[in-house]
Amino acid sequence: MPQLHDLSALEQAAAIRTRETSSADLVEHYADRIARYDASVGAFVTLTLDAARARAVEADRAVAAGGDLPPLHGVPTAIKDLNFVEGIPVKLGSKVFDDFVAPFSDHVVDKLSAAGTISLGKTNTPEFGLPCYTESEVAAPARTPWDLSRSAGGSSGGAGAAVAAGLVPFAQGSDGGGSVRIPASVCGLFGIKVSRGRISRGPLQGDITGLSWDGPLARTVRDAAAMLDAMAGPMPGDPHWAPPPARSFLSAADAAPGRLRIGRTREPVVASADVHPHVVEAYDAASVLLEQLGHEVVDIAPPYDGSLTPSFEILWAVSAAGVPVAPEREQLLLPLTRWLRERGRAITATQFTAAMGALQAASRRGITATAGYDVLLTPTLAQPPAPVGWFREVGDAAAEFERMKQWTPFTAVFNMTGQPAVNVPLHWSPDGLPIGVMLVGRPADEATLIALSAQLEEARPWRPRHPAMW
Repeated sequence: MPQLHDLSALEQAAAIRTRETSSADLVEHYADRIARYDASVGAFVTLTLDAARARAVEADRAVAAGGDLPPLHGVPTAIKDLNFVEGIPVKLGSKVFDDFVAPFSDHVVDKLSAAGTISLGKTNTPEFGLPCYTESEVAAPARTPWDLSRSAGGSSGGAGAAVAAGLVPFAQGSDGGGSVRIPASVCGLFGIKVSRGRISRGPLQGDITGLSWDGPLARTVRDAAAMLDAMAGPMPGDPHWAPPPARSFLSAADAAPGRLRIGRTREPVVASADVHPHVVEAYDAASVLLEQLGHEVVDIAPPYDGSLTPSFEILWAVSAAGVPVAPEREQLLLPLTRWLRERGRAITATQFTAAMGALQAASRRGITATAGYDVLLTPTLAQPPAPVGWFREVGDAAAEFERMKQWTPFTAVFNMTGQPAVNVPLHWSPDGLPIGVMLVGRPADEATLIALSAQLEEARPWRPRHPAMW
C-alpha cells in the first residue's frame, strides 16, 4: 500500500483538497522520516517543524472553509540555506554566519509560500555555495541516498538528498555552475536550471555575473514544473527579465513536444576531463531513446571549448570575494573559500570586465552556432557520484578546485550562456548509482525542455526507482 511520501507533490496537493489526507498529516509524516533518516543523508541544517505544524493547521482550516486555494496548498518543501527566510538562521554553509538570523525573506521564498507550500527547514549547502559537493563545518556531509558513502553533490546537495530520501516531495535549490543539476544527477532526480532572469534573486542577492538562479528539484517533471510556476517571474528592480512563457510550465509538461532536432556532444569544456564509461552509456542510451521517440539526433561540434574556463574562474573567484566577511572572522573560512577569495581580491576591474565580455561573446557565438537545434544533449557529469571526502582529500585548495573542474566539466557553461538546462534521471549504473543526462534549451525556452523531459519520463519512468531507505 502506498505511503504518503510515495505521492508526488501534485498528488499530495490533490489529496489535501479532497481530504484524503491533511497538510498536518503530511508534515508529521515527513517529520518522522527526517527524524529517522536525516542523520544518514545530511539533508537539513536547520529544521522549522513547529512553524510548519502551525502553518499546516491553518492550511487544513482553509480547506474546511472552502473557497479558492493556491495550487500547492499545504504541501511540504524545504529551502536551501543560501536563501533568506525571515526569522530563521541562515548559515550559508559557513561558521562565519553561525549566529546570523535572516531579517527578511527572499522573493522566491515568499512566492513558494504564496503558492501554498510549507517549508520544513533549511537544506544543507557548502560554504557560500562555492563547491560542487556539500561538506562544511556547520553540518554533516550531504550524501546521496543511493550510496551513503558518496556525496549528494552541491551546492544544492541537501535539497537533493532530502527529495531522494523522501524527506520532502520537492525542494528549492539554486544553480550557479551546476548546483541544481549536479545533485539531481547523483540523487536520481529531475532538476531545472532556469533561464537568466526567470526567477527573481531579490531583494538582496546581487546579480552582477548573471550565473546563479534558483530552481526546483523533484522526483517528477510535473512536480518540478509546478514548483517553477510558483517561483517564476521578475520583481521590480530586477536587472534581468526573462520573457514570460506563453503557457504555464505545468501545461508544458502535459503537452507533446513534437518532433525535435537535437544536437548531441560529449566533449567536455575542460579538455583534460575523462568521461567515465558509465556516463557514456547513459548518454548513448538517452540518444537511442530520443530517436525511438521520433526525434532527430545529430552529432555536433562542441559549441564551446576550454577557452571559457579562465573567464569563468575569474567570475567565480570575484563572487567568492564579494561575500561580506568581517576581517577577524576570515580565519573561520575553509581553505578552498580562502583561496578563492584571495584570487578574487587580486583580480582587477579590467580583468573582470574582460572576462565578462569574453563570456558574452562566446555565448553569442555558441548560441548562434546551435540555433538550428531545438535542444542540446550532453552528459551532466563526467563521472559517477564521488565518494564523500574525495575532493578534499588532496589537501590543497588549487588541487581540490581542479578535481571539481574534472568532475563537472559540462554544467557551468550554460550558466555563462544563460540558457535553461535540466538533468534527466534516465540511467543507473550496474552498481546502482544514478547517472543523469543534461538537456539544454534555447534561451528562455524551459517549456520545450519540460515537454521533452515529460515524454522521456513517460517512456522510461524513473519514479518507481527508490533507494533502499525509501
